[in-house]
Amino acid sequence: MATKKRSSARKSPAAEKSARKSGRRYSPGAGKDVEREMRAMKRGKLRSGRSGKKVTSRKQAIAIGLSEARKEGKKVPAKN
Repeated sequence: MATKKRSSARKSPAAEKSARKSGRRYSPGAGKDVEREMRAMKRGKLRSGRSGKKVTSRKQAIAIGLSEARKEGKKVPAKN
């Protein structure tokens, strides 16, 4: 017996984009906050909270940006 192949139902790029947009994890505003913090880090102006030391890690800059977005009440997943 011959087996029948399943055809994968592919969505058009526009349909995929709209499907992704409805289920955003981070709001666009939160992304802008992270972007702002990354620029500050690259310029050497970003400082960490308590110690005030210069931030050099990309991951730390992202964490600071997300933290700021949470404080402002933007849509950001909860911290684990």
